[in-house]
Amino acid sequence: MSLEELRKRIDEIDHQLVQLLNERARVVIEIGKLKGKTDKPVYSPDREKEVFAKLIEANKGPLPDRCLIAIWRELMSGSFVLERPLRIGYLGPGGSFSHTAAMLKFGQSVEYEPLADIKSIFDEVSKGHCDLGVVPIENTAGGGVIETLDALVDTDVKVCAEVQMAIHHSLLANCSLAEIKKIYSKPEVFAQCRNWLSATFKDAQTVSVASTAKAAQMAAGEPNAAAIGSSAAAELYELTIICENIEDITNNITRFLVIGREDARPTGEDKTAILFSTAHKAGALADVLDVFKQHGINLTNIESRPSKKRQWEYYFFVDFMGHRTDKNVQQGFEEARKHCLQLSVLGSFPRAVELL
Repeated sequence: MSLEELRKRIDEIDHQLVQLLNERARVVIEIGKLKGKTDKPVYSPDREKEVFAKLIEANKGPLPDRCLIAIWRELMSGSFVLERPLRIGYLGPGGSFSHTAAMLKFGQSVEYEPLADIKSIFDEVSKGHCDLGVVPIENTAGGGVIETLDALVDTDVKVCAEVQMAIHHSLLANCSLAEIKKIYSKPEVFAQCRNWLSATFKDAQTVSVASTAKAAQMAAGEPNAAAIGSSAAAELYELTIICENIEDITNNITRFLVIGREDARPTGEDKTAILFSTAHKAGALADVLDVFKQHGINLTNIESRPSKKRQWEYYFFVDFMGHRTDKNVQQGFEEARKHCLQLSVLGSFPRAVELL
């Protein structure tokens, strides 16, 4: 076939695709009507995982799975709008890594709400002003995100999904490297770039702010100021990328939690997040961990934060493989509570297996 004939064939296939996509959209509208009658949430993490699994199973190439998933993510974003426009809260302003993670997860068609701090994201979701929120929980280089851990203590929202995203930091400024006297960024980001910063700067002042996007916004308005942030922030706030990929660990990944008012149904490949506190006595934590071991519960993460209510009391945040409805998990909870002052299930959700 000639080039023109091949292009004509593509046009014919595109026409068929548009018809099929709109046929799918009409079914989505009917689903939205049914959900509206039963007050079911628009976003269903377990259904999302099921759709992607079927998509991968059906794919025989030559398009890679990652390409089809990206297409379907945007298609599902448009579907949300047909059911009911979703509002997603994130740590703003625009251009933050949280903003990027949210857009990669939920696409271009939903509404995004930049919020001043992580606690505000929890508050807006709890009040129903936002349907969902995206918050950073841990980084492979810097560990747990303190603001998120603290916000999880006093909240009625649920963790319903997780997102993993590769993070690359850049030094952004509108002056030369030698002219930089002040650098803005998040505390966790400074920790992730500690070696590079100490080797590059001797006298520059580092100033902690709420987000990398806020850092870029401030650096854009000051002479001799820089920010550590993303290339998206550089473009948004008209800054020049002075140095790229300045993180100390090249395999730098941040895990984000998606919070809502309901968690997810079982998918067979799930994680559960819990919060518990123990009495201040020898072996209290070991007793709880031993219960999980006895019931075959595989822990994937554990973090601790001091209680703001009682001295020398700590909260422990744990992620483990399994769903809260699994029999061994329920039995483990029942026994673990005997060793805890408090044990709360923060939510069960599909395990993220792809890197956005």
